[in-house]
Amino acid sequence: MKQQTERLKIERLGHRGDGIADTAEGSVYVPYSLPGETIEVERKGDRAEIVSIVEPSPDRIEPICPHFGTCGGCAVQHWRVENYRAWKRDLVVTALAQAGVEAEVDELIDAHGEGRRRTVLHARRGGRKVLVVGFTGRRSHIVVPIDQCPIFAPQLDRSLAIAWKLAEPLEPGGKPLDLHFTVTDSGLDVDIRGSGPIEPDVAAALAAVAREEKLVRITRHGELVAQLTEPVLKIGKAMVVPPPGTFLQPTAAGEQALTDLVLEAVGNARRIADLFSGIGTFALRLAENAQVLAVDSDEEAIAALNKAKGAPGLRPIATITRDLFRSPLTAGELVPNKVIVLDPPRQGAEAQTKELALSGATRIVYVSCAPGTFARDARILVDNGWKLGRVVPVDQFRYSAHVELVGVFDR
Repeated sequence: MKQQTERLKIERLGHRGDGIADTAEGSVYVPYSLPGETIEVERKGDRAEIVSIVEPSPDRIEPICPHFGTCGGCAVQHWRVENYRAWKRDLVVTALAQAGVEAEVDELIDAHGEGRRRTVLHARRGGRKVLVVGFTGRRSHIVVPIDQCPIFAPQLDRSLAIAWKLAEPLEPGGKPLDLHFTVTDSGLDVDIRGSGPIEPDVAAALAAVAREEKLVRITRHGELVAQLTEPVLKIGKAMVVPPPGTFLQPTAAGEQALTDLVLEAVGNARRIADLFSGIGTFALRLAENAQVLAVDSDEEAIAALNKAKGAPGLRPIATITRDLFRSPLTAGELVPNKVIVLDPPRQGAEAQTKELALSGATRIVYVSCAPGTFARDARILVDNGWKLGRVVPVDQFRYSAHVELVGVFDR
């Protein structure tokens, strides 16, 4: 039986990039629609899919990728850039307003640069045991095959073809195989996850791919499978060998934009704590002018930072491996660091923020990839006498609903 269609008027774009229609039953969310459009949809509860666009928005443009709308990687390729940028900035403005936090929000910084320098590709054998490599669909675990991705940095252009080569000998079954590609200064680094133990003959086949494609390293869940040379990242004056699949800012331009904002905000501080430091993206640059305390729960990331921190021209970097969610640094432990830099994951840093609020610090530079949790943590600081000054949104997730920001707190 054919499902009935319904006509909706899209009023605005939501925080995930879906168009929102207001109906008598409540809001209905429609992917790939735009404000002002009248559309025919097939609806299931508060979700709907476009059947046809009756009245398109004058701001609708042609997507840059033929896979847009099936691949789940991008949400907003079809909107005029001025509208897209205003919406992305407004994600930050709205999150702060909902938390009751007042702040000046700058214009959005475009930090796409050459494109994304890390990605996770999925491989699975589907119907008739045909190998499929690509991204998962929107709100789905189904792997959508793709043959190109225009938001990749040029160094990732071969990643799709390489993923096919790597997946063939690994024989992925019903569970997707995840292939984590990272662009390093010495070449592509690949970490394979979900494969199960790799037998010697398969390892030999993967090593052959590494030689053919000049992959610097292949690992499986961090265990070395093949290596031609060390993957290396230049961070300030230091050279870092990143752990397999480590966190890295999505674009080189984004890392530079965030670094510039952090360095500007810390000013001439001589002792700085860098919380959720990872491999030292900020710590190694901060150490060019200040003594740094770097803290992270990832033992391998801290080990990589420790190996790199002896580079000439750097001041001392003390490191601590610690879960700041379960065991945040106390106000007493933060002495004598008057300036705090923190860059937590999407869940924010609620427990650590409560300690920072009571610390003797005079400035907090908060880097966030989630405006909602940033606003929650900002509320904690504001309630304890801190003032949020400048907030700068940074877009290194072009065409997605993700936006980063740097916020500076003083008291």
